[in-house]
Amino acid sequence: MQRRKFILNAAGSFASAEPQMPPLDYGLSFLSGVAAWNRVRFWVESRTRIFDARSGRHEDYLQCASCKSEDTFAAANLFLADNYDFLPIFGPEFGLIFRRKASATPGYREVRASNKMWDGQTLRLAPARRPRLLDSAAAIRKATHDGLPLVAQTAFTNGATGYHAIVEYPVKTMNIHDEKDQYQVDTGPVAFPDLSRRWDRLADSISLAFVAFNAPSFADFIRETETATSGSTRVEHYSDRVTVSGTNRLFAIRR
Repeated sequence: MQRRKFILNAAGSFASAEPQMPPLDYGLSFLSGVAAWNRVRFWVESRTRIFDARSGRHEDYLQCASCKSEDTFAAANLFLADNYDFLPIFGPEFGLIFRRKASATPGYREVRASNKMWDGQTLRLAPARRPRLLDSAAAIRKATHDGLPLVAQTAFTNGATGYHAIVEYPVKTMNIHDEKDQYQVDTGPVAFPDLSRRWDRLADSISLAFVAFNAPSFADFIRETETATSGSTRVEHYSDRVTVSGTNRLFAIRR
């Protein structure tokens, strides 16, 4: 198992001018294709916003729920025989499609123009109406026990490349230890950007990952990458561990 550590901010904090992003309500956020042959609707599962200090612009990437390969609108045998997991990510100009088969294949990750993905998209993103920042472990534990939807944001930067990212996601799994006043987020997949180099297309920086954190100042990601098994087979598996220093925020959402 590989492990890489990126020290992106030695102080573990950002200036007061750090970009902000109001959270979404992920229970109500969707994306739809506009193609007449399939006005498919995807549930949005995470959002990654990448800021470029050099251009002063940012791009949003919306990672949607996974499904299985299918023969859409067929009369019978709806799932393809050589089946694979299918997961799309949509960006403003380019998006990605991940096709994960039983073993690693050359077509696993594809970047394509967003207007070629179901002829473009209609976004139906619902801003969280009353997000409340949870500023302590006690507040996080209480919101968890109260059954409130939780949304997390992990922000990190690379001063050398001029990129700053906010990865936002609903918390699907939360671990709580009341006696020790501890919590730990474990969720995914999310769209994880590599900020260590400059990219001609920001879509090329993105891979799938799961994220865990139990403190405000760092997060661990485990990226999906081609991985050798005990035999000669290679698979796409979450095996590349990356630690980022930055800022984690947790919000409770009321509807």
